[in-house]
Amino acid sequence: MNERIKEKLKTLPNKSGVYIMRNKNGEVIYVGKAKNLKNRVSQYFRHSEKPVKVQAMVDNVDIFDYFITISELDALALENNLIKKYQPFYNILLKDGKTFPYIRIDMKEEFPKLEIVRKIKKNDSAKYFGPYIAGIDPKAILKTISSAFKVRTCSKKFSSTHPLKRECLNYALGLCLAPCTNRVTRAEYMEELKKVINFLNGNDEEIENILMEKMITASNMENFERAIELREALKMVAKLKQRVVANLPKDVNKDVISYVTDGLSGVITMMVVRGGKILGIQNYTQSDVNEEETIFNFIVQYYQNMIPPNEIIVSHDVDSELISAYLNKNIKIIANPHGVNLNLLKMATENATEYLEKHLEKEKLQYNNTLGAVSALQASLKLKNLPKRMECYDISHISGTNKVASMVVFKDGKPSKKDYRKFKIKTVRGNDDFASLQETLKRRLKRLQNKDGESFKEKPDLIVIDGGKGQLSSTYEILKEFGFENDIEIISLAKKLEEVFVVGTNMPVILKYGSAELKLLQRIRDEAHRFAITFHRQTRTKAQTESELENIQGLGKKKIDALLKAFGTTENIKNASADELKLVKGIHESLAEQIVEYFKNNK
Repeated sequence: MNERIKEKLKTLPNKSGVYIMRNKNGEVIYVGKAKNLKNRVSQYFRHSEKPVKVQAMVDNVDIFDYFITISELDALALENNLIKKYQPFYNILLKDGKTFPYIRIDMKEEFPKLEIVRKIKKNDSAKYFGPYIAGIDPKAILKTISSAFKVRTCSKKFSSTHPLKRECLNYALGLCLAPCTNRVTRAEYMEELKKVINFLNGNDEEIENILMEKMITASNMENFERAIELREALKMVAKLKQRVVANLPKDVNKDVISYVTDGLSGVITMMVVRGGKILGIQNYTQSDVNEEETIFNFIVQYYQNMIPPNEIIVSHDVDSELISAYLNKNIKIIANPHGVNLNLLKMATENATEYLEKHLEKEKLQYNNTLGAVSALQASLKLKNLPKRMECYDISHISGTNKVASMVVFKDGKPSKKDYRKFKIKTVRGNDDFASLQETLKRRLKRLQNKDGESFKEKPDLIVIDGGKGQLSSTYEILKEFGFENDIEIISLAKKLEEVFVVGTNMPVILKYGSAELKLLQRIRDEAHRFAITFHRQTRTKAQTESELENIQGLGKKKIDALLKAFGTTENIKNASADELKLVKGIHESLAEQIVEYFKNNK
C-alpha cells in the first residue's frame, strides 16, 4: 500500500457509494459498491489473509476513486453500469455474460411457435420455459415435443387470411398440423399447444402415453426407424422424470443458491427448479472478502439476463428489498428454509462443497499458469509493468524465399487468437532475419501510432522476440526509432539454452527450469513459431499454385484468383472440363480449352 492510498483511506466517508480501483497505468481493474465506503474499501488494505485473486488485485492497485450515491440502489445501478463500461479484469463474477437457453412461446401470435432463445425480451408477454443450464438439452426437449404434439417450430410468416401455398416437410412427416395452409383452425391448434404447455409445466403423463402408443404402432407397422426415434423421445421424458423433487408440487418454480468457501476461495452453486423438476445445476468459482455481498452481487448480475422466479432460496442473508427494487420484480428470498426447501438448499450446498474440493485446485493451477505466471515473469525480469498484453514475433522462410512473420498475442497469460496477425515481408532481400524482424516491428508500431486496426491500436506491455542478443538489439533500435523505448519493454528468448536477454546487459537471465514464467515464455514463443510456419506453408503453396497457372498464356492475376475462388485448388482446376471452366467470370471458351490442353500436356 503506497502513501497516496493511505492518505485517501482517511478521507473515505461513511456513506453508500461506488469505488474504482486503478493500476499504475490508470486502467480500471475493479469496481465495487458499498453501503459504507470507508469500511468496505479499508477491508482490502488491512493486513489479513485474502483469496489469491483478491490479493493479486490489491497488489496491483495504485490508487482508487469513489463516488457517493444517494442510496444503495443508486450505488448498485452505478456499479453495474461501470462494470459494463470498463470490463475490469478482477470483476470476475459472471463477466462472460453467459446466458442459458429457454423455450419461448409467443402467445400473441395467431399460431404460436416453439423456439429456443437465449436473450429475454423486456416487457415480453411470451411464455418462457427454462432456463436449461446443464444436463438438459432444450433441442432434445423440442424434438420430444414434436414427436408427440403437432405444433410448429418454423419461423415462416403467415396468417389464416394470408396462408402459404404449400406445407413444409414437417406436415408430411406428421410433426405439424400445418396451420400455414389453414389445415387446422386456431382453436384446434391452441388445444394442441395447451398440451405442450402442460408438459413444459411439469406434467409428463400425457406425453408419455402418446409416445408409447405411437412407438407400439410404428413397431407393429415395421417402421422400426420411427419406433427407435420415439423410444429416444421416451428416454428424454424418463430423464426429466428422474429429476422430480419429492414432495414438491409440479407447478413450483424456484432457484436455489448456495455459497461455500474455505476462507480463501469459494463456489456458488445455482440450482434451477421448474415444474417441480431440477432442470440443472451450475457452479461458479468466486473470490471475495464478504460472503453476503458475493451472494447479493451474484443474484443481481445473474438475473439481469435471466427471468427470476418468484422464489429464491439462499444460503446467506441478503437485502431482498433492494434486489426486488433493482430487478423490478417482487421476489421472495428465503434465507432460513425449512422442509423441502431446506433439502434443496442442502443438495445445492453438497454440490458446492464437492466442486470446491475437486475442482478448485484446477482453477488455482490455471491461475498459476496464466496471470500468476505473468506476475512471476514481471518479478523475475524486473519489468516496470505487469505484462498483461504480450506480443511475440517470429520469422519463417526457406532460404530467404516466401518470407513471412507472425505476431502472436497473449492476454493475462492466455492466447488471444483474435488478435493474432501475420505479415508478408516486403522490403528484405535474401535470408536476413534481423532485417525481417525490423520491418515487421516497424509496420506494427506504425499501426499503433495511427491507431489502425483492432489488434494494432492496443499497446503491448511486453514484446518477446524469438532469438538471442542480436535479434533483441536490432528490434530495440526500432522501438527507439518510434519513441516507444520507455513505454514498451522488449526481451528475447534464445531457443538453445532458453536464455532470456533483456535490454541494457549482455548477460542473459536464466529462469528456473520448469517455472511458470519460463513455461509462459516458451508457450508464446512456440505459438509464434507455429503460426509463422503455418502462414509460410500457405504462402508457399499459393505461390507454387499461382506460378503454375501463370504459365498459361492469357491467365493474369485476376483470372487466376477467380479460378481459385471457384475451384479451391489447382488440382480441381486440372480436373475441370472446359464447360465447367467457362462458368468462371473472365474465362471464355477458347481460354477454357487452352487451360484444359495445358494440363493435358503437362501431366
